[in-house]
Amino acid sequence: MYRNGLDAYRKTGVTTADPKRLVLICYDGAIGSLKIAKEKYLSGAYEDKAKVLQRAQDFIGELDRALDFEKGGAVARNLHELYNFMTKYIMESDLKRDLNAFDKVIGMLEDLRSAWEEIFYGKTEPPCQSEPLPDLSQGRYQRAGTAVG
Repeated sequence: MYRNGLDAYRKTGVTTADPKRLVLICYDGAIGSLKIAKEKYLSGAYEDKAKVLQRAQDFIGELDRALDFEKGGAVARNLHELYNFMTKYIMESDLKRDLNAFDKVIGMLEDLRSAWEEIFYGKTEPPCQSEPLPDLSQGRYQRAGTAVG
């Protein structure tokens, strides 16, 4: 029962978050999912690894769908290409069993997350809030009827 309440609280945190916070949540979700996928691969839990890799790709897809090409111009187009590259690179690396590629994508995502955080808040930490970022490692959160994680 406690778990259901906690999940509802976290879901509300995602569905009511401002767009800037949602961008950071998606980056955190993609990064965390890739780290978990690597752990699952190393432990031999290949079915779980596949599910978590799909979640990472879903987060990257959300970032891509959030791009505004009209307002973002060349930056949005470049991010679109980068997100497409990451998605394909993750799939190809998984087939080749190249775990170092996961680390490369994690590094790219961490760099982008830091850049957006600085753009949004002028520093590398989000503003103090009454609630922490939701734990998206289980991928149970939804927004507007579509899966976020």
